[in-house]
Amino acid sequence: MLLLLLASFRNFEAMQTFQVNILNPKAAKLLQDLADLKLISISEQPENGFQTVVSRLRKKAAAAPPSLEEITKEVEAVRAKRYAKNKA
Repeated sequence: MLLLLLASFRNFEAMQTFQVNILNPKAAKLLQDLADLKLISISEQPENGFQTVVSRLRKKAAAAPPSLEEITKEVEAVRAKRYAKNKA
């Protein structure tokens, strides 16, 4: 869980932003309690679509990496398609 914390300090009248990785659910509860007391505000960062896709592809590749034969077939198919396109 990744949260951004916005804390306003009355003495300095400045807003600071922190990025926090929560490792323990109890920490999330403590932060939520501070937000309920209006001492901090919490906003979750939006998902990065690109990062999500890359992570999913890396997991698939780690589970079943393509063989050298499969890679060679794919390269040859792309080259043949490109060659046919340039000939036309």
